[in-house]
Amino acid sequence: MASNIVALIGVRGGSKRVTNKNCRPFAGSNLLKLKIETLQQVRGISKVVVNSECSHLLSIAAACGAETVVRDPEFATDAVLTSDYYRHIAEHCDADVILSPTVTTPLVTIESYECGIRTFYELQGSEYDSVTSSRPIKEFLYLDGKPLNYDPARQVRSQDLPNIVALNYGYSIIRRELMIGYKNVVGKRPYFVHLSQIESIDIDTVEDFFIAETLYKANHAHTDRLRQAA
Repeated sequence: MASNIVALIGVRGGSKRVTNKNCRPFAGSNLLKLKIETLQQVRGISKVVVNSECSHLLSIAAACGAETVVRDPEFATDAVLTSDYYRHIAEHCDADVILSPTVTTPLVTIESYECGIRTFYELQGSEYDSVTSSRPIKEFLYLDGKPLNYDPARQVRSQDLPNIVALNYGYSIIRRELMIGYKNVVGKRPYFVHLSQIESIDIDTVEDFFIAETLYKANHAHTDRLRQAA
C-alpha cells in the first residue's frame, strides 16, 4: 500500500557565504520557489511542507501553495546540531514517509525525484531503510598527508578506484519515525541512487550560485527549443 510521502523543505533566513541564497534572484525566480514548484509536479508526493523561522521564506512558500510550519528559532542557529534539527522538523511534520530535498540543488529533475520514490517502494521489505541521492567519487584522496583510497606504489586508473560515494543531498527518502529515531535523513542501511554531476551541484558559495544559475538557464532554454520544434 502506498505511503503518505511528504516533501519536507527545511530553510532558514540569511546565509553567511551567499547572502539570502534561498530567496535571492535566481533565473527569474528564487531557489525556494523553484524547488516548491518542481516538487509539486512529482508523482507520489502528497504535499510540500516548508519549515522555517523566517517569515519572508514562509510567505514565499505559502504563495506557492505549500504548507508552512514556523520553526522554533532555537533550531535555526549555527549552534544547533544538524542531527537535532532533523529530529525537530520531522517531529513537526505529519507524514508516513519524508522526502527531504534541499533548495540549494536546483538542477535535480522531476524524473530523478520520481526515480527515488519508485526505488523506495521497490525496496520495501528489503535490508535497506532509506534511499538517498549521491555521486560517485573517483578521485585520489588524501587525509593528513596520507592516501585514503589507493596505494601510491600500486597506483590504479581513476576508474578502478574503490566505489566511494558522496552524499549530495539532492534528496533523501526515509520513514518519519526513523528520521526522528536516527536524527538524520539517511538511515542505517541506505540505498544510494547516483545523480549526474550536473544534478549534484549544491550551492554553497557565490561561484556555485553562478554556475548553477548558468546551467539552469541553459537547460531550460534547451527544453524550450525542443518544445517549440515539436
